[in-house]
Amino acid sequence: MKQNKSELIQNGDVYKVLLTLSIPIMINSIIQSLYNLVDGVWVSRISSVHFAAVSFVSPINFLFIALGMGLSVSGTSLLSQLLGADRFREAKEYTSQLMVSSVLLSIVFVIIGYAASPYIIKLMGGEGDFAELANIYLRVSFMDLPFMFLYFNVNSIMNAQGNTVTPTVLSGISALINVVLDPIFIFTLDMGIAGAAWATVLSRFILALTGIRAVFKDDNYLKPDLRKFKFNKNILREIIRVGLPVSVGQAGSSIGFMFLNGFIVSYGTVTIAAFGMVNRITNLVMQPAMGVGAALTAVVGQNLGANRTDRATESFKEASKLAVYIGVIGAVLMFIFNEQIVKFFIQSKDDAEVIVQSMTYMKYISFSMPLLGLFSVLQGIFQGSGNTGYSMSMEIGRLWVVRLPMILLFKNFSDFGPSGIWFSMSFSNLIVCLYGLWMFKIHGWNRKAINSAVRQ
Repeated sequence: MKQNKSELIQNGDVYKVLLTLSIPIMINSIIQSLYNLVDGVWVSRISSVHFAAVSFVSPINFLFIALGMGLSVSGTSLLSQLLGADRFREAKEYTSQLMVSSVLLSIVFVIIGYAASPYIIKLMGGEGDFAELANIYLRVSFMDLPFMFLYFNVNSIMNAQGNTVTPTVLSGISALINVVLDPIFIFTLDMGIAGAAWATVLSRFILALTGIRAVFKDDNYLKPDLRKFKFNKNILREIIRVGLPVSVGQAGSSIGFMFLNGFIVSYGTVTIAAFGMVNRITNLVMQPAMGVGAALTAVVGQNLGANRTDRATESFKEASKLAVYIGVIGAVLMFIFNEQIVKFFIQSKDDAEVIVQSMTYMKYISFSMPLLGLFSVLQGIFQGSGNTGYSMSMEIGRLWVVRLPMILLFKNFSDFGPSGIWFSMSFSNLIVCLYGLWMFKIHGWNRKAINSAVRQ
């Protein structure tokens, strides 16, 4: 670990720490979100139905990615706390266990996902040509899970050390490859919707390959040692203990969105297309705030490991201000320029109603953008301290306790139409942030995850 980075995290100016770590993560997150956004833009040139099919299956793919994300958060939390506590040899062993377990799990998920794809789509309400398009895209998308899981490992290993630049550079290279390959695979090679998925798979393969090379360089303090590797049950138990709530929260959110998409598709492909496009735009706009939350994970982890609870708390407060400011700026831009933004990203003009509904949804969701910023920061402090059960309850509660019941009420007992969906999306963000702040104030978020870790 670069000692100057560790010194900065534990003793430097809080704003400087947050900006130094979060700016590369912001760029990295924006780049990552461009994968799906670029796919959507190119696929929307075929037709709005093709784009709706891509949006429809996104939660299914994300469901399988959820466990990889849990391992990534677990890695960042545990590794940063171990490094902050100067438990370097143990941290290196955790790295090896993370990487091997991630690869094996991802291979299992590829097999399960490929086999189950058509049945899941049918259960969600997909039918006919729409279901066939969705299945084609989803099955190819599953092929990138091993590369995604490996990149999650690279990301957590680097972020825990305060190195947020390397993952950003690697993502930039991969995203450029994806941008170039998309039109070639979709149109030049006439692969259609499958071409968009294969372009992403190939670009992420390159991302994983270059990331692994960076991890195994001699200047990486947490370089894994896989010689005579054996699974360590105690370490795996700790990884699962911290990572499982994140995975459950993400998986619960993904399943909820699968149900949500099933409700939305009942309004027609126009509404599902509008829903998918605005969610992608929102995700892109909020990447800076999400970067602040991700940076906070490492800052909180190292400072708790070094018994600097006061500094972890101060970092949370400053990160909250920064994320809310970002959300306000994004909200203003989305509300004022909603028509221009929607028309830029929806390339096919075969159905004007898609644009109309997208503009309406964007106006609704813009009001909750500052709340999304605060949500990211709350996730960051809970995950950084290893108390991932709190972040899980926020993820699941937002969708299952607030959003889905509201949507069902609007659908069955009002004539609001799609506007009931848009309002429920925004209102649920308010409720979950109030809940998260209550958890922060009342409960012991600052219990260190490594308290129960087994020393080597």
